Amino acid sequence: MAGTNGQLHDVRVHTNVGDLRDEWSALADRSGNVFATPEWAEAWLPHFAPGAALRLLACHDASGALRAVWPLYLEARGPIRVVRLLGHGPADELGPACAPEDRVAAGEALRGALRGRRLGAQALLAERLGATTPWPALLGGRVLHREASPVLPVAGRTWEEFLAEQSRNFREQAGRRRRRLEREHDVELAMTTDPATLPADLDALYALHARRWTEGESDAFAGTAGAFHRDFAAVALQHGWLRLWLLRIGGEPVAAWHGFRFGGADSFYQAGRDPEWDRWSVGSVLLTHTVRCAFEDGMREYRLLRGGEGYKGRWATEDRPVEIVVAAATPLARPAIAAASKITGSRRLREVARRALGRPR
Repeated sequence: MAGTNGQLHDVRVHTNVGDLRDEWSALADRSGNVFATPEWAEAWLPHFAPGAALRLLACHDASGALRAVWPLYLEARGPIRVVRLLGHGPADELGPACAPEDRVAAGEALRGALRGRRLGAQALLAERLGATTPWPALLGGRVLHREASPVLPVAGRTWEEFLAEQSRNFREQAGRRRRRLEREHDVELAMTTDPATLPADLDALYALHARRWTEGESDAFAGTAGAFHRDFAAVALQHGWLRLWLLRIGGEPVAAWHGFRFGGADSFYQAGRDPEWDRWSVGSVLLTHTVRCAFEDGMREYRLLRGGEGYKGRWATEDRPVEIVVAAATPLARPAIAAASKITGSRRLREVARRALGRPR
């Protein structure tokens, strides 16, 4: 299917996921983004926005074909109504479900709907939009924050070819650490494939993640987030998207890797490890194994997702940042932008927003 090469003339607002499910799923697949699927949105809603007023923006071309879906919902902040993307918080990248070549037209359609008051909102708060598309210009908004999202292109290379491009030290570590571990211990690397073992495997992931972050630096699986991830993992496993690896020694899990395989890409979402095994580099051994699987299985790329941690730079050769973008329905709606900016909960982001308000569009 070719890109629109123009505007999406017919824009409709739906309030029920069921109205769009099948076409939305197909568009999410074309987007290559698991966080843009209706399954992610439906798992997210009861945990993070129960009873939310959905505003699913369906964008059709002149022939009537559905080309993009913006999964949105309406949130009230006092007298201000803000429209946001479903799935924010745990999602590492959000945006429209559409083919990459249709993103510009999708952005223009959203801007028109926002300014035409079709969404019932005074402002848009769009978190973690991929910065490779010029969303601020398309939406008439401002960037509040930008964050790294490293990527390792895989397509067209074998694992051996990739290693040959790396330093001698990198190549030696990639193989030596696993060989040393297997020489001294009874090692098992296993991926979850059975729904019956999923709860216990998630328990292991959560426990290892908590052990890795003993000082509370991460709440990725705490409380509501943990319940949400259990729900989505079950759905993702059913669809073949879930990648949950455990490294066991003597039958006991000592490292875990949690991610997704979707749209030709493997995405590294979260991990955990037992610090008592750090001298054996169990986390690195498992990470290396998952990267190798991406090469051997013919994936297009391996995404290390949001965050600029140093270890990601050892693997990634590209960065595709994500941005928080805020936009007002009209140039006069400055209080709406301020209210949307406060939702981020960050003093630094609010200050950026305050400065941006001095240059309204």
